[in-house]
Amino acid sequence: MSKKIACVITDLFEDIEYTEPVNAFKDAGHEVVTIEKEKGKVVQGKQGETEVEIDASIDDVKPEDFDALFIPGGFSPDQLRADDRFVEFVKPFMADKDKPVLAICHGPQLLITAKTLEGRMATGYKSIAQDMINAGANFKDEEVVVCHNDLVTSRNPNDIPAFNRESLKVLNG
Repeated sequence: MSKKIACVITDLFEDIEYTEPVNAFKDAGHEVVTIEKEKGKVVQGKQGETEVEIDASIDDVKPEDFDALFIPGGFSPDQLRADDRFVEFVKPFMADKDKPVLAICHGPQLLITAKTLEGRMATGYKSIAQDMINAGANFKDEEVVVCHNDLVTSRNPNDIPAFNRESLKVLNG
């Protein structure tokens, strides 16, 4: 069954941490909706290889409109977590076991700020490992960690094949 996936993203996202999972999700028949502060804005990847036109403004979407949440890494999650609208948007996904959250590299920074990692198994980029532990996560230094079949996390671009594989398993239920 096709899922509608919310992707929260802004400038300086890690290019392949967006493009490769999104291509895998779309190839599997899922819909990805990009969300930022401003609909129609074009955001740039930090490698300068990727431009993404934003589908929807954070002010015009609700978590209940989506089946899953995807948070690519780079500097994007750190910028988004400074905006309470994005922090509040992610919380219902983490609370609803039927709505998978897929976060790679620095993506869990948004989950840290939302205070939703307590007691969850997860991984992320090495530089945020201690932050995740401080937020109550059971941090695992593994290429992909799946917690309760609704939270999929990976550490870095090298982990993308495992991240995509496990994300698709969870999405396809």
